[in-house]
Amino acid sequence: MSALHPLGDYVVAQAEKAETKTASGLYLPEKAAEKPSTSVVTAVGADVKRVKVGDKIVYRESYGDVTTVKLGAEEFMVIKEENILAVVK
Repeated sequence: MSALHPLGDYVVAQAEKAETKTASGLYLPEKAAEKPSTSVVTAVGADVKRVKVGDKIVYRESYGDVTTVKLGAEEFMVIKEENILAVVK
């Protein structure tokens, strides 16, 4: 559970961990690992209607649509609901 509690139609999500091992078993250095394209919703604002906590989402990340917040060692994104493009099933 996130320590962030979004307001209105905002969602807090946390990026999934990047793969650190290839299919053939080789370990990748952190810089070489692919950036994950999905995140998991950890909290939703009161006006959010399309997603819920635990949903895996794909969102638009251009033009400052995402605010990144670091709490301790964890990093979260605060995303406006209208910038969520899809829910991964």
